Amino acid sequence: MSTSRPDPDRHPDRRRRPARDDVRRALLDAAARLFARQGIEGASLDDVAADAGFTKGAVYSNFGSKEGLVAALVEDRTSAYLDLGLEAVDELDGSMAVRAQVLGDRLTAASDEQRDWHLLFFELWQRAVRSDDADGAFRDRRESLRAAVAEAMEEHAARAGATLSMPATDLAIVLMALSNGLAMERMVAPEDVPEELLGKVLALVVGDTPAPRPGDAQ
Repeated sequence: MSTSRPDPDRHPDRRRRPARDDVRRALLDAAARLFARQGIEGASLDDVAADAGFTKGAVYSNFGSKEGLVAALVEDRTSAYLDLGLEAVDELDGSMAVRAQVLGDRLTAASDEQRDWHLLFFELWQRAVRSDDADGAFRDRRESLRAAVAEAMEEHAARAGATLSMPATDLAIVLMALSNGLAMERMVAPEDVPEELLGKVLALVVGDTPAPRPGDAQ
């Protein structure tokens, strides 16, 4: 006598449990939405779980606590933002000024499309500044992001045969500060902040200084 396994197609009401990675992804996306719109303190774990379609127990089993959820969100969103930035510069060509202009335009377009990201960034930034643990996850990820941006700047300068107008680490700080600051101003008064402004300023900051050639006078 043989036994057969239940056919899930014959019992559509018996839903398979979502994979752990899918649950985690849904919770992170829900947290990003709610923290951006309600603030980290204003959105409860019950709110996050309900928005994702789960119970609060799913948050605890995946992140341990609200602090764990926030730390995971910092890691997740910083990595996503870095990927976005690197993708924006990956196929740039031309002089450094031209590359900077195009990069600025692409970052502004991405910022306009991802308003919640910047609201979340400002929320995380305020929380890190106000916290006694100001050198925690948020600061660590910002340092990693600056290092990656600096490395990308150096690579593009080498490809363009140019010399950066300042150390790459300093230039990365300037780029990130300009990008975030202008995004904030543009959210408040979009008609006062032209979409090409970031690119224009970056082009001025980066400049077009040719790299010295072997044998040039020192």
